[in-house]
Amino acid sequence: MKPVALLSLLALLLVLPAHANPPPEDIPIYAVSLVGSPYRLGGTSPETGLDCSGFVGHVYREASGIMLPRDSRAISQAARPLTQAELQPGDLVFFNTLNRAFSHVGIYLGDDRFVHAASSRSGAVMVSSLNNRYWRERYDGARRVTPPDNAPFIDAMPD
Repeated sequence: MKPVALLSLLALLLVLPAHANPPPEDIPIYAVSLVGSPYRLGGTSPETGLDCSGFVGHVYREASGIMLPRDSRAISQAARPLTQAELQPGDLVFFNTLNRAFSHVGIYLGDDRFVHAASSRSGAVMVSSLNNRYWRERYDGARRVTPPDNAPFIDAMPD
């Protein structure tokens, strides 16, 4: 991703309105910082490679302390469904890429863009558009990760 495009994306994240229980703003910012990290099936680390659910799990764990299930289908079941109109930066978007529901997941950035560890073909974490024909035809829905009992997001680190 070009530095100018990355700066534009980060600027967009800073001006979007807040809504009830939006994901922590650190999630999309940290996710974008991993663009270019290598793809590896089963991977959970930016240094050695990430697959889609490993990427999402790593971002949520590092940016908010929230532990997510390891596979995209289980992540979809652990999060609250949203309409596409309700999407906020940091929410999750799901796709049917393997002829099964919720087989791919990414993190929504706003402006119909999402960041994800696409595939071994793309080779890296990248930003894509929900308006791209490939992703639009495979869109499976959106989800929001919320802490247990709908508690507000808090810093898990003691002072």
